[in-house]
Amino acid sequence: MGTALVYHEDMTATRLLWDDPECEIERPERLTAALDRLRQRGLEQRCLLLSAREASEEELGLVHRETQVLGKEELQALSGQFDAICFHPSTFHCARLAAGAGLQLVDAVLTGAVQNGLALVRPPGHHSQRAAANGFCVFNNVAIAAAHAKQKHGLHRILVVDWDVHHGQGIQYLFEDDPSILYFSWHRYEHGRFWPFLRESDADAVGRGQGLGFTVNLPWNQVGMGNADYVAAFLHLLLPLAFEFDPELVLVSAGFDSAIGDPEGGYHLESLAESVCMTVQTLLGDPAPPLSGSMVPCQSALESIQSARAAQAPHWKSLQLQDVTPVLMSPSILSPEERPPPLLPGGPVCKGAASAPSSLLDQPCLCPAPSVRTAVALTAPDITLVLPPDVIQQEGSALREETEAWARPHESLAREEALAALGKLLYLLDGMLDGQVNSGIAATPASAAAATLDVAIRRGLSHGAQRLLCVALGQLDRPPDLAHDGRSLWLNIRGKEAAALSMFHVSTPLPAMTGGFLSCILGLVLPLAYSFQPDLVLVALGPGHGLQGRHAALLAAMLRGLAGGRVLALLEEDSTPQLAGILARVLNGEAPPSLGASSVASPEDVRALMYLRGQLEPQWKMLQCHPHLVA
Repeated sequence: MGTALVYHEDMTATRLLWDDPECEIERPERLTAALDRLRQRGLEQRCLLLSAREASEEELGLVHRETQVLGKEELQALSGQFDAICFHPSTFHCARLAAGAGLQLVDAVLTGAVQNGLALVRPPGHHSQRAAANGFCVFNNVAIAAAHAKQKHGLHRILVVDWDVHHGQGIQYLFEDDPSILYFSWHRYEHGRFWPFLRESDADAVGRGQGLGFTVNLPWNQVGMGNADYVAAFLHLLLPLAFEFDPELVLVSAGFDSAIGDPEGGYHLESLAESVCMTVQTLLGDPAPPLSGSMVPCQSALESIQSARAAQAPHWKSLQLQDVTPVLMSPSILSPEERPPPLLPGGPVCKGAASAPSSLLDQPCLCPAPSVRTAVALTAPDITLVLPPDVIQQEGSALREETEAWARPHESLAREEALAALGKLLYLLDGMLDGQVNSGIAATPASAAAATLDVAIRRGLSHGAQRLLCVALGQLDRPPDLAHDGRSLWLNIRGKEAAALSMFHVSTPLPAMTGGFLSCILGLVLPLAYSFQPDLVLVALGPGHGLQGRHAALLAAMLRGLAGGRVLALLEEDSTPQLAGILARVLNGEAPPSLGASSVASPEDVRALMYLRGQLEPQWKMLQCHPHLVA
């Protein structure tokens, strides 16, 4: 359905009229720099453009007690009455446009005009309170949008994610007793020594009254949190709560002042513009670039995550079931080649933001798009799929001689239909490895699924993939002579039992219910995958895989965040008509279907998950959600 971009040039009208070093960083160029970069990258042209309107007095009244037109002679005196705020003759007009932009975006999404969107606005809003401007914020744009979604569209569950470097205390105050709004904020806190210096920004502030458990604070107590720390927060805190809450709408208060290059608490135009572009690119469905750096969360991050989990556990079943310190297994049982390299003395640390390499800003953050985003390679001529217009049905095949050479070790690939399917898979895989195709779907006869997957793994590793992740579901055994050299990680879901046969060979039964499936994906598959950092992902749905289409779609969507979105799904031909269409849409960037209200994982599923986490945590650090685990 597309992505909306809401903007109005009048929001650049306000500018500081007197000397105030604290407020001078909130300047019009924040919008113009971001918009210019969107145009340069061709991203604005791909969006549905909406011109922001002013929010009405009635709409502002959903959150704020009163508003007023500001006279020029009162501006400086009035600014002194608030914390970190400056007014301009156009402030009221700009602030109404900023709030109205959020309302337009909510209406566009909830009426089905678009799937998602970004409102490019100033002044910002998340510090604004019911009767007080604060921290550059006049009206609380996200809070007004949430209240509007409830009143006009009848929503009952809205998730608000606030990723600014500062705590959005205004949103928290407005909704702290409201169970229809789940507010999640991660922010720099430093044990209360960072603005806004509030005790209620800490992890134990969880709401009040009926809203207990619906305010979630993740306070960072050291600076310089990296990719691993944020991914750990997603996997071990935000996503479990989000899936259990099952929101009807997600609103993001998108502050980019914690991005690389930004001075502490300020606004770096280059960093801001890149962040906005990457956000819009993701909303458009483009694959995200691979994450850089070691995937080892620092101890301070783990301490914060565990504090938040402990504070929230009484209110959320998804945290109660997993909030147990795993039983550890000594890595000495692993063979020498399977053991991870030792950490440097002192272990991982959270380095200061100022020490982040500035060269990262000089590197292109947006990966060049392949000529084909998603391709589907099918062999049955009678299969008709309804696919997005930019998903192609591949006609090509690898050379016959080459295909036969790869098939020769496997008897099951000798039949003509299996050989034809293998030729199409090889052709598609080569296109992905050469950068011509980003993701794809291939089919194989059920009798040849294991052999075809074996060929795909070996072909990938011999033709450019440095690290290959294979997630196999169903009756698919790991190739017996696949090397344990750290280049491939095999995860089998629907194995006979939970077993970590090595750090690169993990098997677990398929969970019986949706809650168990989610716990497996968030608590095992994704932490292992992000620790491994593959540059190619294979997802194989073999005989007896047992997944419903919506579960397969969620798995594919989650794995698409890895390897720059380079994911190849291998399906049985019999299941192709039902699964190929939904997987093609997800791999092409569409959102997976909702799972609905999440059920609770069974005790058996929880025991299997915790056993595997205990076995694997010493080697794969993204599995940790507790600090200071020692084998």
